[in-house]
Order: sequence, then structure tokens, then C-alpha cells
Amino acid sequence: MLGNESIELPIINVAPFVQGDAASKRQVAQEIYQACHQVGFLYLTHHGIDPGVIDRTFEQSRAFFALPVATKQKIAWSNEVSNRGYVGMEREHLDQTKPGDLKEAFNVGKERAEAEVESVNPPLVVNRWPADLPLFKNTICHFFDECAVVVNRLFQAFAIALNMPEFYIVEKHHTQDFTLRLLHYPPLAAVPKPGQIRAGAHSDYGSLTLLFQDDVGGLEVQTASGDWVPAPAIPGAILVNTGDLMQRWSNDVFCSTKHRVALPQGEAARRDRYSIAFFCQPDAEAEIVCFPSCLSADNPPRYAPITSGEYLLSRLQATY
Repeated sequence: MLGNESIELPIINVAPFVQGDAASKRQVAQEIYQACHQVGFLYLTHHGIDPGVIDRTFEQSRAFFALPVATKQKIAWSNEVSNRGYVGMEREHLDQTKPGDLKEAFNVGKERAEAEVESVNPPLVVNRWPADLPLFKNTICHFFDECAVVVNRLFQAFAIALNMPEFYIVEKHHTQDFTLRLLHYPPLAAVPKPGQIRAGAHSDYGSLTLLFQDDVGGLEVQTASGDWVPAPAIPGAILVNTGDLMQRWSNDVFCSTKHRVALPQGEAARRDRYSIAFFCQPDAEAEIVCFPSCLSADNPPRYAPITSGEYLLSRLQATY
């Protein structure tokens, strides 16, 4: 967690990791290590996702949330196991001590071919798609795949920085049990309930999150003293943060820092806010047990082993 209230979130150019030699890769990995160890958040530039791809995904997100509520409810989120579909206003409580969040969302997982879905027992969970937006599915699936490329590079960098085999963490995400989440925060039409904000204070559940934001602002990151510092959008950059399972895996070497979306002030209160989060979860059966390089006789494991799937289910059950 942030220890210095005046600290700025690190900005890291990932291009040398992709294009450079072993020394360049290790240098970028070390920069990422410091950010994840000291802050838990960083901005990633030169990440390889075309700006046009990002813009088109936001366009489809705006089109989806502009649909009538009754239309969106036809593909509503139904349970923690599937974790797919539309989540209505105030349905989610990221801070379980506060009223429901002033946002709506749409969750998508890895799109599977029909034959792949039916080849296992029980069948794989499938996505739910709106019928009224002809470009929506292909746009979202393409963006999902682009994000997966970025996170795999980050997992390589994590492993190098932690003196693990380079593809160790990538291989623990083999099934791409990721969730792409479109988020919409409508303008404030009424006085919020006491303690209610756009997204309650929370840490992310998985190993890694990519976040794409518009320019409305509101995202804040908590410091070690409990204060909140802004994490605004930076043009061309993805905001990255490590989650609970990466903190457990690394024995607290990497931190899972709390964050929130505060209530907008002034002109921003009359604007819609949109963001897109790409949540990474290790394979459901992956056992989250301390990396060998993160323990010693003087620093034993701080967390009991748990599977990725068990942890995610417990957190979703508490949130909804």
C-alpha cells in the first residue's frame, strides 16, 4: 500500500520488455517489481493495444448501457458461479458496510466455441450477449484477446522479477479465467444514501487487473495512512494493479491496494463515467501457495493454501 501521500503512481514503458534483450527485460521487470511492491498500482505505456481498438470498445460499451433497462435485464447476472451478464444499479456492494454502488456493469468471460463448451462435463459457462447490437460481441471478444496478450507479458515480468521460471505464472493462467467488465456510472440524479459512492472501497480479488478509464475521473487509491490519492486517466496508458491472490502468492512482496470511485463533484456530477476493467484470475484449480522465491526460514508463508476458484467464489458471494 502507498506509504507516502505525495507519491505519484509509477509510469512504466513496457516496450523494452517486448523488443529488447534479456538485460532490457530484466530492467523493466525490476521497475514493475518496485511498483507492485511499494504501491500496488502502475501506469503501463507502449502496451501494444491500438487506440482505435480501445475507442471502439468504449463506443460499444456506451451503446450497451444506453439500451432500456428491460433489455439489459434479459441477460442479467444470475449467480457467482457464472459471473456473466448485466449487473444493475446498486446491485453490487464492493464495500459491504455501505449501500449499493452507484454503477451498472456487464461481465464477459473468455468466449468459447460451442464444441469446446459441450466437450466437458459440466459444460463450461457461456457468455450472454445483447441481441440488439450487431458489432458488440466481436468488438468485445477482440478487446478481450488484446488484453490477454498484455497480461501474459506482465506475468512474465512478474516471474522474472521474483526469480521464478519466466512462464511459471503464465502457465497458472492457462484457461484464461479472466473477466472483462464494462462499467457505467450515470450522472447523479438524486442525493446519494449516507456513505454511498460510485464504487466502494475494495481490493481486487485475483492476480492482476487492467483498467481503462475515460477523463471524468473519480478513481482513488488508498495510502498506508488511510488517505486517498487520485488515479486519473493518462492518455495512452493502462492503469495496472495487483490483486489479493498475487499478494498471497508472493507472501506480501506484491501488495493488493484498496481503491474506490468517489462521488463526482461540480460539473463531473452531471456526466456519465465509463471504464473497462480486465480482471485476471488464475486457473480455478490452481493452488495459491507461496512462491518458493518469496519465503525463507525467517519469512515463512503468511497465508494458508487456497485454490483460485475457492477464493473468487467466497469474495463474489460476499460482494453480492
